Amino acid sequence: MMPHEKAAELWNVYCSISGTDPAVSYQVWHFGNSAKMARELAELVVSRKKTATASLAAANALRPNETPIMDGFSVVTDIDHEPICIVQTTEIRHLPFEEIDAQFAFDEGEGDLSYEYWRNVHWNYFTEEANELGLEFNERSLICCERFRCVFVNEL
Repeated sequence: MMPHEKAAELWNVYCSISGTDPAVSYQVWHFGNSAKMARELAELVVSRKKTATASLAAANALRPNETPIMDGFSVVTDIDHEPICIVQTTEIRHLPFEEIDAQFAFDEGEGDLSYEYWRNVHWNYFTEEANELGLEFNERSLICCERFRCVFVNEL
């Protein structure tokens, strides 16, 4: 089975249960840049501890198929494309890195939930991602701050 076929299968199950039109478009993506990170962050979503995520706006411009869409659906997978859950975006804000607040950091559900933890982890992640993509990252770089709700968990 091809990677996105598994996501399509989960999407169809969700649609049949929720009454959502299966023709509604959705995205397929995973968190982070490692198998461990992708799995851990998806599990935080499933546990409802993680209700937000941040991405580098300049990187999103290079990956339009993964750029958050307001009210849009996403099948979240692990790094091997196994679908874990479906989320729906409820808010998108673009803020400079230096303007992201403690509440958003807490809503990301990671580490000890502190702003300091969030800032350190995301500074390192965005710096590495920007370097890999030939982009610049600094305190004024725009961050896409996305809030979502988990609407379905893969129990297949």
